[in-house]
Amino acid sequence: MVDVAAEAGVSPMTVSRVINGRPGVGPDARAAVAVAIQALGYTPNVAARSLVTSAELRIGVIYSNPSAAFMSDFLTGVYEEASIRGAHLILVKGGQGGRPPEPEALESLIASGVSGVILAPPLGESPAVLQVLRKARLPMAAVGAYDVEGAICVRIDDRRAAYELTRQLIDLGHRRLGFILGNPDQAASAERLAGFYAAVRQADGVMTAIAQGDFSFTSGLAAAEQLLDATPPPTAIFASNDDMAAAVVSVAHRRHLDVPGELTVVGFDDTSAAVTLWPPLTTVHQPVRKLAAEALGLLAARISGVEPPSERDRVLDHQIITRLSTARL
Repeated sequence: MVDVAAEAGVSPMTVSRVINGRPGVGPDARAAVAVAIQALGYTPNVAARSLVTSAELRIGVIYSNPSAAFMSDFLTGVYEEASIRGAHLILVKGGQGGRPPEPEALESLIASGVSGVILAPPLGESPAVLQVLRKARLPMAAVGAYDVEGAICVRIDDRRAAYELTRQLIDLGHRRLGFILGNPDQAASAERLAGFYAAVRQADGVMTAIAQGDFSFTSGLAAAEQLLDATPPPTAIFASNDDMAAAVVSVAHRRHLDVPGELTVVGFDDTSAAVTLWPPLTTVHQPVRKLAAEALGLLAARISGVEPPSERDRVLDHQIITRLSTARL
């Protein structure tokens, strides 16, 4: 709405009135808006539905994440905020392992007349998805993403959170640390690794071993086996999410290793996975429900023209939750 208004030289409210067929706009302004819509590449169908009032909000939710616990919290947050705002949600699920939906599914979503789109990680950083949405000039909000052109990004400070949790491991006396990376295509994975290394560099005599995962439980199993086969093995393993940390605990139990007596394990997210195993995980709490709700709220404000287009990045607070999976060495 803001882009069309700027192109036409009128206010966003005038654009809204023209597109929704409301009175109070002169013929010259109506013509200018029509020319701007054509110049910016909107189709009449998409424009008429995208630039609606908040009472008529239709929000697309595109998601695909290997962590069922994360997605449960994410969708709960979106549903709760949508209920408060009276927004209609249209869900589009991607492929397994965080793969994007088929192009036809995205085109169908756009043709349905959504006002904007919320992207769950890792799809907020998927070139295939972003290219289609940018072409349609749809407002976007991406949860857990970093510096996505044209989108509002809502996240925590992953680097700081990982640094604080790694410091906790070091303060407990651990000097052989394993780290399991998340999806290599997500900026959050690199940020968490950077935080881990930042803490390690501040301590003397710390040995590190890194294994690649993709945020799935299955990848955590393979990564845990790799780390625990090392000589000497780590005394503490930091997995980049709770699902992979749960996999580490599973492998440790299979090897008859006591957690945390012989192996300390920590995770990230603080989803239900962190408390449905024994021992419950020490982890980083990122408020997934709140992140999702905040994304929808900011997106609604952007669509209505309330939120300035310059709003690009919203960082919420995190917290270290200490439970029973950590022990002093």
